[in-house]
Amino acid sequence: MVTYIILRFPTRKRHFLFLKGDPAAAKATDGQGRFHRYGELDSKFVAKRRVDVWLPPGYFDSDRRYPVIYAQDGQNLFDPSTAYIGVDWGIQEAAARLLEENTDMGAIVVGIWNTSDRIAEYMPQKLFTDGSNRLERFVARYGGAPVSDDYLRFMSHELKPKVDSSFRTNPDPSSTVLLGSSMGGLISLYGFCEYPAIFGKAICMSTSWTVAGRPVVEYLKDAVPAPSGRRIYFDYGSEAQIGAYEKLQHEVDRVFYKKGYRRDIHFMVQRFPGDPHSEEAWRGRVEVPLRFVLDTPS
Repeated sequence: MVTYIILRFPTRKRHFLFLKGDPAAAKATDGQGRFHRYGELDSKFVAKRRVDVWLPPGYFDSDRRYPVIYAQDGQNLFDPSTAYIGVDWGIQEAAARLLEENTDMGAIVVGIWNTSDRIAEYMPQKLFTDGSNRLERFVARYGGAPVSDDYLRFMSHELKPKVDSSFRTNPDPSSTVLLGSSMGGLISLYGFCEYPAIFGKAICMSTSWTVAGRPVVEYLKDAVPAPSGRRIYFDYGSEAQIGAYEKLQHEVDRVFYKKGYRRDIHFMVQRFPGDPHSEEAWRGRVEVPLRFVLDTPS
């Protein structure tokens, strides 16, 4: 049985239809797609959390299998009432526009809510294996050691199988995308490198290079997978004005080029001068990376 809960947000003139129960029993009736909300998913690896799944317009009208985007900071994606400072990414609207433009660019979006352990879950764990005191400094600043390896296990071993068994997905790596901004960009990059047989594409917006520091460049030199069938996107705005941020981005670019990634084919980096480090900025440009990772070569 499916329970329908209609939430209205008059300030944005939108309403959402969330589905609880068997998602296959629901029917879509408009051009904005439909949501399935998992309450709080338990995990053997990380703290339980909410997960929202957006099904694109037309999902229930065919037997098509869709690419899936696994997006970090899920409470910021769809709904201004849960988003940080009341501004969401409007990612379902951007995805629906792309689908209307080109039916081959349809995708399911899985919004994974963060928790109070966000920094520890999103910080790449293998950056702290050099024997230095960086781990001690991280613990002193953020209150605990990184647990991103367990977070990746949650996404790859628990969440993805659940989504694949519940919805008509294309489970191949070339159709499985990680997305995040800021620290969410770091964990998306980390998953792209650590689980290349699962996640073949990644969108890393305003990636927190200055938090990770130069060890992330050294890590990538060995960790970046071969480019065949892969796409990865980076961007930044006013972050370029923060110390070594742009220098680190350029070093990361060079690592990918040396690995054989071809610009605008396997790899894209965009600069948005003046864009702040904020949900509002990511909302304004999220359609750019979505187009890059969902567009299929002719």
